[in-house]
Amino acid sequence: MDHQALYQQKLTTAEQAVKAVKSGDWVDYGWCTNHPIALDKALAARASELTDVKVRGGVTMWMPEICKADDAGEHFAWNSWHWSGIDRKVAAKGMGYFMPMRYSELPRFYREEVEVDVAMLQVTPMDHHGNFNFGLVSSHIADMLDKAKVIILEVNRNLPWVYGLRGCEINIKDVDFVVEGDNPAVPQLGGGGEPTAVDKAVADLVVPQIPNGACLQLGIGGMPNTIGSMIAQSDLKDLGVHTEMYVDAFVDIAEAGKITGRNKSLDKGRQVFAFGAGTQKLYDYVDRNPDVMGAPVEYTNDVHVISQLDNFISINNAVDVDLFGQVNAESAGLKHISGTGGQLDFVMGAYLSNGGKSFICLSSTMKGKDGQLKSRIVPTLTNGSIVTDPRSTVHYLVTEYGMINLKGASTWERAEKMISIAHPDFREELIAQADKMGIWRKTNKRV
Repeated sequence: MDHQALYQQKLTTAEQAVKAVKSGDWVDYGWCTNHPIALDKALAARASELTDVKVRGGVTMWMPEICKADDAGEHFAWNSWHWSGIDRKVAAKGMGYFMPMRYSELPRFYREEVEVDVAMLQVTPMDHHGNFNFGLVSSHIADMLDKAKVIILEVNRNLPWVYGLRGCEINIKDVDFVVEGDNPAVPQLGGGGEPTAVDKAVADLVVPQIPNGACLQLGIGGMPNTIGSMIAQSDLKDLGVHTEMYVDAFVDIAEAGKITGRNKSLDKGRQVFAFGAGTQKLYDYVDRNPDVMGAPVEYTNDVHVISQLDNFISINNAVDVDLFGQVNAESAGLKHISGTGGQLDFVMGAYLSNGGKSFICLSSTMKGKDGQLKSRIVPTLTNGSIVTDPRSTVHYLVTEYGMINLKGASTWERAEKMISIAHPDFREELIAQADKMGIWRKTNKRV
């Protein structure tokens, strides 16, 4: 097969390619760093010709052009599998919606539950075998493209090529149109700024719990990144990586010589992830690096896969938690923030691992819009808050005031433990509320 001839046959302009989109279609933009740019701009230019075009994406890193016009919602509806700050801004325009999911199930959603009329996404340039790589994203992309009636690729020479387990490339023979974009730099995602004293206090509690040879999963945000930085500076050795999202902290740990993966029972020696986003440091590190491996999210986040990796350590954030041990990592009451993602997958998988532990980390307080200090440990979750991790699945909870293990604890023991790591200013009120709810024993000592 002459791959270059086929490439030239399918090469077209963004303006021509997006003519494949019709009113009423479901259009998929892929995920995070491989959302299209030139194709998105060309589709936005067709807005007046289209109605009821439903577009899917996830972890959106820049504002889509189709969402910028004042009347954009008359033509397009934006649907995101996992919200970022940009997705929240689209929702505020009245045209953005959230699609609940447990991330490990997303590839199956595409195989069995959803329709894709047109798929368009950024990819790397084609290699001499006729393959395009999905760059930083394996996730569910292969299944999304298998379901699509029309496939449009937008080539970006700045996307890193990430070696993969499977589902990381598509061949020119399976593509309908190819567009050569403007090769924009890959947008960067920081680690949440300099660590705070609270971040450091939480990290000081978690890092000593990590044994040599552990396999790591880190969530996004300041606290997991701080823990990652401390791991890089620690005496730990022979660590492995099996994670949903690959972030800068892993690069720091690897470059400090802490990651070998030699103790992994699966994918020995390889750092495995479903997608990545970070700074240019990360993009340069993963580019054609045989030490890292992209994989479909139904593999990275599969509870049964995670459980086979001994000493699995899962570290994630939360918005707030209640005295029953329910964890909300998705919303502030009715205000949606992010999504379930893979947190529940890793909380369950880590506990099933031999020697595994999952840690939900959060500051004990936050400042409200009124400037008042509010406790993140609450009697019950606020109306509208989402239970990301049911109380039956939570293992360790950590604030700057301590670390507790909720496995095997009764309701009153949970309340006592939770209050022990709350900010001291809120403990008496939490005790009073626990008493009203019947989960405080009169013989309990004041914490």
